[in-house]
Amino acid sequence: MALLVTIYELHLQRRHNEKSLQPIAQIAITDRGKLLSIHIENNGVGPLIVEKLIFTKDGKHYTNIEDCLDLNPRSYQHISVSDSSKKVILPGSYEEVFSMKFEEGNIDKEMDNVRELLAALNLKIDGRDIYNNKVTVDRDLRWFIRHHAT
Repeated sequence: MALLVTIYELHLQRRHNEKSLQPIAQIAITDRGKLLSIHIENNGVGPLIVEKLIFTKDGKHYTNIEDCLDLNPRSYQHISVSDSSKKVILPGSYEEVFSMKFEEGNIDKEMDNVRELLAALNLKIDGRDIYNNKVTVDRDLRWFIRHHAT
């Protein structure tokens, strides 16, 4: 009987550990001042292992944001995630997927162009926690054109 109770207690302890070390992933967007950015936040208490980024544009799926944007890849910061280079996001931190800072001057038209390019995308993150439980987050990026007149 003691052996069964011990096994059951171990099972409960493992379930507790899994739940208490769970990452909470979020796709956050910034459109402030001269900065446009998209980043993955981990608001949980366990690490988030990002295995794949999937960008969807016009029904087609891409794994790199540079394949979706008609911009020079050197003009913005971006990351790529592959089988050989997964990203680990620690609790309370983030990883930038896209970031573009605009220079001084008349930038409104240039920023609007980039906003429209980003708004055409959908971003899905496939990842896992340290217990190999699947974590998936999906966000439409139409938020970038929220102030545009339709």
